[in-house]
Amino acid sequence: MPVMLRGGLKIDYTEDGQGETVVLIHSSVSGNRQWKRLILDLGKRYRVLAPNLYGYGETTPWQTDGTQTLADHVALVEAICDSVPGPIRLVGHSFGGAVALKVAADLGERISHLALYEPNPFYLLELGGRDEAFAEAMALCHDVKSLGRQKNWLALAERFSEYFSGDGSWAGMPPERRTAFAQLLLPNYYEWDCVRSDATTIAEFSRLPAKTLLMHSVDTRMALREIAELFQGACPHWTFVAIPEGGHMAPLTRPEAVNPVVIQFLDSTAT
Repeated sequence: MPVMLRGGLKIDYTEDGQGETVVLIHSSVSGNRQWKRLILDLGKRYRVLAPNLYGYGETTPWQTDGTQTLADHVALVEAICDSVPGPIRLVGHSFGGAVALKVAADLGERISHLALYEPNPFYLLELGGRDEAFAEAMALCHDVKSLGRQKNWLALAERFSEYFSGDGSWAGMPPERRTAFAQLLLPNYYEWDCVRSDATTIAEFSRLPAKTLLMHSVDTRMALREIAELFQGACPHWTFVAIPEGGHMAPLTRPEAVNPVVIQFLDSTAT
């Protein structure tokens, strides 16, 4: 995979296909490999760039003596965007969706299409008065921070998996997969600082010039579902699609339900 060097930062990314540019931003605890199937389809008619965020793949790990912000990840993604001409179609899942929203706000007209699957800017729940949903997210945040400080990565992996992949997911995971999953959790420890403390309001996001799609699963967790509801109330001009099942990790576990919707949206004419 190519590596970009920018201001002492190493950014690992993939590049496939030719045509107008699509940039894919992965979720927590996955890396850009989560997009393999989507890249196969998009690469037939688009130039597809998929960076690894801080701490994933060969991208520089986060420095542990500072608080991470969404702006840090935005700068990383924008370094990739700056390397290509023309309009950009942007796709983000989960934490990658929160980053994508900020990139779209920053780059304005350069982003023609913005496709999101269950973005997780949890701070919007507090701003929007969704107290129970915000408490649910912050309970997970507390456990991530507590278990991370203890370096109890297996216990943290179980908590994370059960929340985002569904009840019983940890019990059904083979031991070797559990170990590999736990090893991917370190970046997520810092990502929580990003999604609980940003100041961009939903009204600001509603003014994005990009044509925007937001997808969620009907059976996802309350905090993620209510973020989608907040956007639906504030951004009626966006396109909203709910899939009947699949949960938060559907882009990885049910790409046949998610990818065709994303591709059809990216192929549509920007307005």
